[in-house]
Amino acid sequence: MSSSSSPYSDLPLKPIPGDYGLPFFGAIKDRLDYFYNQGEDEFFHSRVTKHKSTVFKTNMPPGPFMASNPRVIAVLDAVSFPVLFDTSKVEKRNVFDGTFFPSVKFTGGYRVLSYLDPSEPNHTALKSYCLSVLAKKHDNFIPLFRTCLSELFIDVEDEMANKGSAYLNTFINQMSFNFFFNLFCDKKPVDSTIGPKLFDKWLFLQLAPLMTLGLPKFLNFLEDFVLHTFPLPSFLVKSDYNKVYEAFYSFSGSVLDEAKRFGISKEEACHNLVFLAGFNGYGGLKTLFPALIKWVGLAGEQLHRQLVEEIRTVVKAEGGVTLSALDQMVLTKSVVYEALRIEPPVPYQYGKAKADMVVHSHDAAFEIKKGDMIFGYQPFATKDPRVFDSPEEFVGQRFVGDQGEKLLKYVYWSNGRETDDPTVENKQCPGKNLVVLLARVLLVELFLRYDTFTVEAGKVPLGSSVTFKSLTKAAST
Repeated sequence: MSSSSSPYSDLPLKPIPGDYGLPFFGAIKDRLDYFYNQGEDEFFHSRVTKHKSTVFKTNMPPGPFMASNPRVIAVLDAVSFPVLFDTSKVEKRNVFDGTFFPSVKFTGGYRVLSYLDPSEPNHTALKSYCLSVLAKKHDNFIPLFRTCLSELFIDVEDEMANKGSAYLNTFINQMSFNFFFNLFCDKKPVDSTIGPKLFDKWLFLQLAPLMTLGLPKFLNFLEDFVLHTFPLPSFLVKSDYNKVYEAFYSFSGSVLDEAKRFGISKEEACHNLVFLAGFNGYGGLKTLFPALIKWVGLAGEQLHRQLVEEIRTVVKAEGGVTLSALDQMVLTKSVVYEALRIEPPVPYQYGKAKADMVVHSHDAAFEIKKGDMIFGYQPFATKDPRVFDSPEEFVGQRFVGDQGEKLLKYVYWSNGRETDDPTVENKQCPGKNLVVLLARVLLVELFLRYDTFTVEAGKVPLGSSVTFKSLTKAAST
C-alpha cells in the first residue's frame, strides 16, 4: 500500500465516512440534491458538515444509466486533493469529464489526448505534439490576442453606445473562437457559418450531464430526464463538427505536418487539434474570462486604480506589451491567479486508484482501495480555510510578495499545481501557461483602454455571466 508522504503521515487512520444509499436510487437522490434540491456548493457543504470530514463517500452525476459506476470518494481540501495529480497513484483513462465518457463519435472516432492516461503509449506522442505546436506558435500569442481584443472592445463600445450595456459573454466567445482558429490556421474563418455557436453546440452535447439550465422548478424533472439520464446523440452535431474539422484540416497544414515527427497521422492530429482549440482552449476561455472580468469588476475602483498604475507604468517603461513587461506586473499576475483560485474554470477532477493507498486530509488519514474512483471538487480545495485567509473573498493582492507566492502551490485549476508545468508524464493542461498569459493580456488591454468599469454578474451553465454596465475610457484613448 502506498501512502502520501508529508507532515500528515502520523494522523490517525479513519474509515471513510458517508455511504452511497440504495443501489440505483441512492445515485438518483444524490443527483437530484446536486442539481436541484441543494445545488453544487450546498451539496458538498452539507456533507462536510454531516460527516465532519472533507473526505467522504458520495455519488456523483450523472449516475445511472450514463455512468457505469457513479460512486466516488470525494477529496475536498488542499491536502487530499493533489492525489489526483499523481499519475503513479491514479489512472486518468476516460475520466476527463467524470464518471461518464462521451462517445468518441464527438471526436472523429478517436480517443483524444484528454481521455488518455500517461501509461498509454499514444499519450506521450499526442502531448508532445500539442506542446510542440504551442511552442512553435509562442511568438504569435501576444500580438494575435491583442488584435482580437481590440476587435472585442470596439464591439463592446458599439453595444454600450446602442443599448447602454454590453453582455460580455457573447463577445468573449467570438473573440476566443477567432483567436484559436487564427492561431492554428493563420487566418480568420473564411466561411461565415463557422463560428463559436458550432463549438457551443458540440460542447453542450458532451457536457450536458454536468449542467443544469436554470429552468423553472416545474421543469426540473423534464430537464433531469433529458440531460442526465441518457447520453445526447452525437449525430445532432456531426455535420457542424465535420465543417470545423475540414476547416482546420484545410488551413492548418504546417501545424498538421508537424504530427509526422511524432508518429501521428494527420487525421488523428487534426481531431486532437480541434479538441485542443475547441474544448480546452475555447471552452476554457469562455468560462475563465467572464469570471475574471466579473471578479475584477466587483472588486471596485481601488483595485482598478492600482492595476491602471501598474500596467500603464510598466508598459510605458518597456515600450509595449511584451513578455518582459507582463512578468513585471506583480499585481496583475496576482489578480489572475486569484480569479483562477476562487472560480477555477474546470471545477472537477477525477482519477481511479491504481493500488491501495492512504490519503490524508488536514485531520485524518483514509484508506482508499484499488479501483475506487476519487473525485475532487476544485472550488473547495482552492478555498480551503486552513490554507487561505478569507477564502470566499476575492483578494487581488493575495499572491503578491514572498508569502503570497508560497500560496501558488495551492492553486490547482490546471489539473496540477500552479508551480508545476505540463509534461508528457502528467495530465496537466498543455495550454496552462498560455491561459495564464492570455488572462494577463486581457487585463492589460482592459486597463490601457479604461480607467474603471462596473458589471452586473449572473450564472450560466458551467460558469458566470457578466454584463458591462459602464466603461470609463482613459483620457489618452
